[in-house]
Amino acid sequence: MSASPSSMRCLCLPPRMGPSMLSYHSRADFLKLNSLTSLSSFQHRNGKLKLQSKPIAPSRKLHQPCALVIRCDHPQNADLPRYYSKKEKKPFPVPIVELRRAARERFKKSRGQPKKPVPPPKNGLIVKSLVPLAYDVFNERITLINNLKKLLKVVKVHACRYCNEIHVGPIGHPFKSCRGHRASIRKGLHEWTYATVEDVFVPVDSYHLYDRLGKRIRHDERFSIPRLPAVVELCIQAGVDLPEFPTKRRRKPIIRIGKSEFVDADESELPDPVPEPPLKPILTEIPDTEIVAPRDEEETIQLAEETLEAWEQMRRGAKKLMRMYPVRVCGYCPEVHVGPSGHKAQNCGAHKHQQRNGQHGWQSAVLDDLIPPRYVWHVPDVNGPPLQRELRSFYGQAPAVVEICVQAGADVPDQYKPTMRLDIGIPTSLREAEMVV
Repeated sequence: MSASPSSMRCLCLPPRMGPSMLSYHSRADFLKLNSLTSLSSFQHRNGKLKLQSKPIAPSRKLHQPCALVIRCDHPQNADLPRYYSKKEKKPFPVPIVELRRAARERFKKSRGQPKKPVPPPKNGLIVKSLVPLAYDVFNERITLINNLKKLLKVVKVHACRYCNEIHVGPIGHPFKSCRGHRASIRKGLHEWTYATVEDVFVPVDSYHLYDRLGKRIRHDERFSIPRLPAVVELCIQAGVDLPEFPTKRRRKPIIRIGKSEFVDADESELPDPVPEPPLKPILTEIPDTEIVAPRDEEETIQLAEETLEAWEQMRRGAKKLMRMYPVRVCGYCPEVHVGPSGHKAQNCGAHKHQQRNGQHGWQSAVLDDLIPPRYVWHVPDVNGPPLQRELRSFYGQAPAVVEICVQAGADVPDQYKPTMRLDIGIPTSLREAEMVV
């Protein structure tokens, strides 16, 4: 990004160098020497950056002190996502101390006050204002899967044969990070093969609940209850009607007779429900045999932009649904349950599951538990040299879906630029990397 003439007038020059002796090009070079280069490197800094220049020469009207203020909501560089060992428990989204403090505050405020009616969805009804959003999330997921199948025809994605790591690029990365079977014999090197859509968009399944306020699933019922993607189950509970997965829709609020006991209201006087068509048309997945790759580069870029938009819309909509419809995740394993409380199936196989008799440690889920981003290494230049093992600390990471769309021609979203480290200069050799302070 070149400096504007207005900013050059405010720049103070060192002694023995007057404005008449320095051209605009040399002023730009001087701007680089004074760490004011690449204003784009500051545009991702969090908060405000204020630079004050003071004149050294005698005061003139031409040399006035000026301040440069750059604001941005995203940090310049962010740490890569932390890798949690299988032996440690996931942290709570909200600490237990904060939950207890908030519960005490609610108890104090409700003391002596009349009880308020329970709002939906806790009273058994659905939130009608979120039904269109549920249909949008469901369709965006189908669009994302169909577009990824097409993009995999033009963008090469590699998957390790022994672990769950993938890489987006012409060839696999050389980093020794494999933790799969007999990784010590291969010295941590990956053995790359072709990846599928399931490797990029990780499937997270959960049990389907006919009645989300009903009794919890027992251990002996774990094979008799169907399982489906957790995002689809969340959309069903939010109002999406699928004939193959029926669910109970109440038309009257439930009647509480205890803390965990309730009865359904009498709906006999209401007219029989009339089946209504879907609020929005429901999309379907395209079979693998009918997938057609993009014909030219322009179509590829348009498909990448559409895929990235579907990814963002699905995550944004699912996050809004999770605020009203609770989602639980096990603190020890990736098991997800969509509902007020987790199931009782004793199928947790995480670290020290024998001490818990296979029971899950349920806690509130976050968006990454429901839709795992699957971070991969960012390739700065697809047509350039491959990634080097010695320069690993200079490379960034991004979700696999984002990296595929970026390599296909889409623009990089602002929220992913900090972890991709786009403003970091990558050395051309190991000797140059050793000179970096």
